[in-house]
Amino acid sequence: MDGGRALAQRLRDIAMMRRVRDRIDREYAKPLNLDTLARGAHMSIGHLSRGFRRLYGESPYSYLMTRRIERAMTLLRRGDLSVTEVCFEVGFSSLGTFSTRFTELVGVPPSVYRRDHSQAAAGIPPCLSKQVTRPVKNREARAR
Repeated sequence: MDGGRALAQRLRDIAMMRRVRDRIDREYAKPLNLDTLARGAHMSIGHLSRGFRRLYGESPYSYLMTRRIERAMTLLRRGDLSVTEVCFEVGFSSLGTFSTRFTELVGVPPSVYRRDHSQAAAGIPPCLSKQVTRPVKNREARAR
């Protein structure tokens, strides 16, 4: 493949990975898995996984989990839903999986986060709130 065609293919792959990421951002609460995402992007699971990781530094699954947990953090801070309601609202089908994943990313269980962080973003402009309250990546949360 010559340089021009290789570059054109790379740009098409980047555009497709952005569409996959945008779909995850929009549909995080729906049942999404690699097969569904790959079929929607008209590529193999392997090609999607490698390309997404190369472009964004994490797997599509990890990115999806981070989006779900970010949304869960927002809902838990609001305080009007139970942990179980939040779990299902953000797309998890198991409270145990949700609690485990939340604790891995945030460093505390969702019930503790809800209790201790209900006012975490109070007074912070929404444009900064997401940065201040963003979960850390897999297993990087401080032990508490």
